[in-house]
Amino acid sequence: MINIVTNHKIKFALALILCLVSFGQAQTKKPNILVILCDDLGYNDVGFNGSTDIITPEIDKLAKGGTTFTSAYVGHTFCGPSRAALLTGRYTQEIGTPYNLRDDGRATPSGVPVKETFMSTMLHDAGYYTSVIGKWHLGDNPEFRPNNRGFDDFYGFLGGGHKYFPEKYQPYYEKQKAAGAYPINVYFTPLLHNDKEVKETEYITDAFSREAVRVIKESSAKKKPFFMYLAYNAPHVPLEAKEEDLKIFENIKDKDRRTYAAMVYAVDRGVGEIVKTLKATNQFDNTLIVFLSDNGGNFDHGANNYPLKGTKGDTFEGGFRVPMFFHWPNQVAAGAQFDHPVTALDLYPTFAHLAKTKLPKGKKVNGLNIWNDLAANTSPHKNEMIYALRYREGYCDVAARKEDWKITRMGNEPWQLFNITNDMGEHKDLAGQFPERVKEMVAETKEWTKSHITPLWFYSQADAEYWASGRLPNYDDTFEIEKLRMSPIEYQESLEQKKE
Repeated sequence: MINIVTNHKIKFALALILCLVSFGQAQTKKPNILVILCDDLGYNDVGFNGSTDIITPEIDKLAKGGTTFTSAYVGHTFCGPSRAALLTGRYTQEIGTPYNLRDDGRATPSGVPVKETFMSTMLHDAGYYTSVIGKWHLGDNPEFRPNNRGFDDFYGFLGGGHKYFPEKYQPYYEKQKAAGAYPINVYFTPLLHNDKEVKETEYITDAFSREAVRVIKESSAKKKPFFMYLAYNAPHVPLEAKEEDLKIFENIKDKDRRTYAAMVYAVDRGVGEIVKTLKATNQFDNTLIVFLSDNGGNFDHGANNYPLKGTKGDTFEGGFRVPMFFHWPNQVAAGAQFDHPVTALDLYPTFAHLAKTKLPKGKKVNGLNIWNDLAANTSPHKNEMIYALRYREGYCDVAARKEDWKITRMGNEPWQLFNITNDMGEHKDLAGQFPERVKEMVAETKEWTKSHITPLWFYSQADAEYWASGRLPNYDDTFEIEKLRMSPIEYQESLEQKKE
């Protein structure tokens, strides 16, 4: 697994010298920007991050030719909110989108507020040809759909997931439609090209790679830079893979792990086709490729987050620390490793810088432009927190990282403190040794919650009832520092004393 060692620093310095020589030559063209987002991909499920059983040769080539981020975080611990954070540059708790949208068609029509300008709109206005391919999950009413959020071209589905084989989902959909069923499970509905239903013929991962190739070719013909948000739904459930891909992983005995591995490999195969197309259209050298996952892997469905603790949905590292790299020939250091913490919220302002444009008027972002820090190998978030917060059943799971230190509260248990640089697996709780540090970080995190607003929708009726009853957000109890080292009985006694 990745180690922070002197050898990496030497490699980074040498790569940086070559990078700066080229960077000194003024850029005459705006770069293409390609964001490749996987769904529920585990930290250890790509070769460049240490996988030994899943092979990802095409992705690894890009990672080796670019800079990998060992401490990359996303804005939330699961799907929809994480995507909203990436595209808006905002923590979802601040814009009212901390829950997944429901896929059953029965909820009040909702979506990410239109007043929140997506990065796609910013880049479109800066002269980019913009496209989104794959999973949306940010609203299905017309005003919330991709073509009304700054994207020129959309090919994919609007919900939170989808079946992979057309020969399996299309007959089911037609049968349900003929019977007048409503709502029809979104995992079976037709894919869309902009606002038109299409009859797909390929395994969906391959279809999304095919459409990415199409858009790259179209962008070349338009003589415009492109911004593509390629949001694969793999390896999100349902676990469905092609037979030829499954054969590659016959050595993996666990069925879920084997299918999951084959799904990741299909993404890798598509990335190879995309790279070929970029090279064939002479766009490879002027394209920034950003690769990451929307959250941690789900270890109940084949993923591996080693050496991180936790799974998708957690505020342990395994929930929101993800594999990530930047690749851009002669502009991003090759063969380098960036160990400072960064967040997906940083992409919005960084892309604005690279596109030579300004943030939209009145636009607030929670991330930073990390470009100069990436070049200098310095910390962009020095003495600043990176947060994660998930609303549970009447309580909150919370995490906050500042440089080497991270506080975590999971499962309504007492606050914990880790030196996350030395202990990325969160094995040794240091809260008892450094109580003042815990108090300071907890207080700073609680202050952050003052910017939060009531969610605009809830995933379930139970969630809505928790908020209506006042059991959420329940920040006073969440940030009660006395619960740090007390037993449950001692803690209850302290609350009774306060009432007296």
